[in-house]
Amino acid sequence: MYKAFQPFFLVAEAPIHAGSGSEVGIVDLPIQRERHTGFPKIEGSGIKGCVREAFANSSKQVEIQGQKIKFSDRAYINLVFGPEKTGDEHAGSIAFTDARVFFFPVKSLKGVFAWVTCPLVLARFMEDIRRVEGRDFSWTANIDNLENTISTETQLIVVDNRIVLEEFTFEVTRNKDVDEVARSLADIIFPVDPIYDFWREKFKKDIVILKDDDFKSFVTTSTEVVARTKINSETGTVESGALWTEEYLPQDTILYSIAMATHLRAEDSKKGILKSDTPKGEAENVIGFFKQGVPEVLHIGGNQTIGKGIVRINMM
Repeated sequence: MYKAFQPFFLVAEAPIHAGSGSEVGIVDLPIQRERHTGFPKIEGSGIKGCVREAFANSSKQVEIQGQKIKFSDRAYINLVFGPEKTGDEHAGSIAFTDARVFFFPVKSLKGVFAWVTCPLVLARFMEDIRRVEGRDFSWTANIDNLENTISTETQLIVVDNRIVLEEFTFEVTRNKDVDEVARSLADIIFPVDPIYDFWREKFKKDIVILKDDDFKSFVTTSTEVVARTKINSETGTVESGALWTEEYLPQDTILYSIAMATHLRAEDSKKGILKSDTPKGEAENVIGFFKQGVPEVLHIGGNQTIGKGIVRINMM
């Protein structure tokens, strides 16, 4: 039973390829998606592996209960994330939910691009956050009534309350409840740093709450699909069979996940500074270890060597 939680946001600063393997379809290497909705996701196991790798390569130290250790200490990494090779020794103490898409960037005729979401996604987010002990995140507005609404300060309007996303025109309504949603999220999605002032302000103005079906259409058809080839260095031509396509979540996609911790499952003699008198105390120490150690920038998914998969992490 998980006893401590930490929600966090992932903002794509480069396209992300969290692949689902080869598939019979138009795209050779598609991204991971929920089976029943078709919405993009990143498996929790993939997030856990990337976070573990970041800890293993960290040179920083953490202080818990007045004692310091390095995040890269293998004993503590195994304690928190689980033994890498001897999994039958004990389980890890931290887990991650699948990262769910929260706001999806779509090309706009005005304002360059908009972040789109829908009532289903917002309702899921509130439900997920309510699972976190001591947190209640909700809005005064009934989100079911926010279909095809935008901020009162939007810069997306083309003419007569119409916006154009990709090649589609939507008639929308300015709504103060959207302002409330945007303001409440802008300061927790983006880091508290003057560098992100522009993005916070754009987010407050340029989110669009679409109908569920319209949102599904965009996250299905407006991802990036890139053709890759392998060139024969001697002939300068494409090698036979070396042409394939890959799908990416576009840059500026916003997702969220929740880190969940339980008590340490190793023997008391191996718990070190994370040991506590209560199971809840140990779980909170594990979350503290995670929060202090996770870097602001992570690599998630494939094709890291060609600049893909860079995400910025911000704790809620």
